[in-house]
Amino acid sequence: MIFLKTEEEIEKIRVADQIVAHTLAEVGRHIKPGVTTLELDRIAEAYIRDCGARPNFLGYEGYPNSICASVNDVVMHGIPGKRELQEGDIVSVDCGAEIDGFHGDSCYTFAVGEISDKVAALLVTTKAALYSGIEQAVEGRRLGDIGAAVEETVTHAGYAVAREFTGHGIGMSMHEEPRVRNYGKRGSGMRLRRGMVIAIEPAVCMGSSRLVFDPDGWTVRTADGLPAAHFEHSVAVGADRAVILSSFDFIEKQ
Repeated sequence: MIFLKTEEEIEKIRVADQIVAHTLAEVGRHIKPGVTTLELDRIAEAYIRDCGARPNFLGYEGYPNSICASVNDVVMHGIPGKRELQEGDIVSVDCGAEIDGFHGDSCYTFAVGEISDKVAALLVTTKAALYSGIEQAVEGRRLGDIGAAVEETVTHAGYAVAREFTGHGIGMSMHEEPRVRNYGKRGSGMRLRRGMVIAIEPAVCMGSSRLVFDPDGWTVRTADGLPAAHFEHSVAVGADRAVILSSFDFIEKQ
């Protein structure tokens, strides 16, 4: 079932997403060689709670932490731990918050110190793919238009989409219908309507898109050990253009 949101409900989702945006910026200020991903998790949880919200990842289907911290070849759902970040790493920080019954969700891939030009290009393309998809989140277009735009941007640059993972609807639950694939055929799939709020989140692999799971049941890596990047925005479908409810501005102005 697709839940269409009122303007008031969309504004409440925006409030949650802005807390997530500020949380990601706060985490980003602490990303440097030597910091552990568990330290980043503690910073995120404290910031979210200080905002009067709760970290909606914590305890979700048994997930043990408030963020996902996915380093280098980890595509998704990296569990924070004692691993220290190293110069040249990348870390995707996926974060969510719930306040007043509404959810926000966003992800940003950070560079740890100086990274190689090759890895930097992967980040640039993944973010560009996200915005290509967002451009299609307009009333009257279809879910396949979003997926096709993402996939075209990724494959044109010589990378591969991690097809097993999709975006999703968001609102009074963190994960709602519909699934928002990062691949597809233009003109196919569900027609988009105003009031739909979706999280668009391409995960892009530098090499092969084949993935493997760690024994913890959460951590997903590239099978070839090459890096992957992940960016995500929560977006309201608009009449003429998509409305981005989350933000990277606070991160990128630092």
